Amino acid sequence: MAKRLIPLLNRVLVEKIVPPSKTNTGILLPEKTTKLNSGKVVAVGAGARDRDGKLIPVSVREGDVVLLPDYGGTEVKLGDKEYHLFRDDDILGTLHD
Repeated sequence: MAKRLIPLLNRVLVEKIVPPSKTNTGILLPEKTTKLNSGKVVAVGAGARDRDGKLIPVSVREGDVVLLPDYGGTEVKLGDKEYHLFRDDDILGTLHD
């Protein structure tokens, strides 16, 4: 049975993007050039509430590619895939082409 995790509050579920270790022509790339800590947003929570009770929505949407911090987040395994749960505040930015 497939499970779907829906984050609570201002949390974001991210699947980390593993960069290729070699080019299309078969040239192996050094590990330092392939390290970009990014991921694809799989699910987002509804948002957090401020002191007045107003909802503060999450700043990213499902499908966004985001830049992640080197450390932090909670590792979650669903089936055979690994995901990471981050707070909206921990995400450094979004990546665009």
